[in-house]
Amino acid sequence: MSDDRFPFVAILRGVGPDEVVAHARALAAQRFAAVEVPTNSPAWSESVRRLAAAFPDGPEIGAGTVLNLEDVDALAATGARLMVTPNTDVEVVRRAKDKGLRALVGAMTPSEALAAVAAGADALKIFPASVVGPGFARILKAVLPREVPLYAVGGITAASLGQYAGGGWAGFGLGGELYRPGQSVADTEAKAAAFRRAWEDLPR
Repeated sequence: MSDDRFPFVAILRGVGPDEVVAHARALAAQRFAAVEVPTNSPAWSESVRRLAAAFPDGPEIGAGTVLNLEDVDALAATGARLMVTPNTDVEVVRRAKDKGLRALVGAMTPSEALAAVAAGADALKIFPASVVGPGFARILKAVLPREVPLYAVGGITAASLGQYAGGGWAGFGLGGELYRPGQSVADTEAKAAAFRRAWEDLPR
């Protein structure tokens, strides 16, 4: 992900194709690094296709909740290059890498994390992060290759961001705390701005 953007992955679960670009523009204005549309959203592949066409230079675009090989193939056909999963399925990871996708793979335990890395994961999504807490990244990184980034996903709020920052996390996936189906673009931008300010206010 681009170094000049904030390390946030926006999860637009439930968004529709006709509104997705407007919401993503609001997120791009707040310098979010990535936007993903989960596969349990309406016409998700069309939404991802529109985003990939609208944002060739960033933020990074992809699909989330990718659960099977068919989803991987459909994602690859959109032109987007980011695959996010909630779980560790080595066949899904391998297919994603065969298709040239960047794989942000869901894991919780050391066994899952190491299996995901062995299958070719580019980064790990620790989900739900609120269950394991801010200190989990440093503990898990002791047994992982140094270059594998960890993303905290699930339950991260603007108020709790400071507890996770500096704890070995490379980035943060923001779901219901950022976007809920039916909310206005203005609401999306306001919530995104709150996360941006929380990040900017962290001690350096």
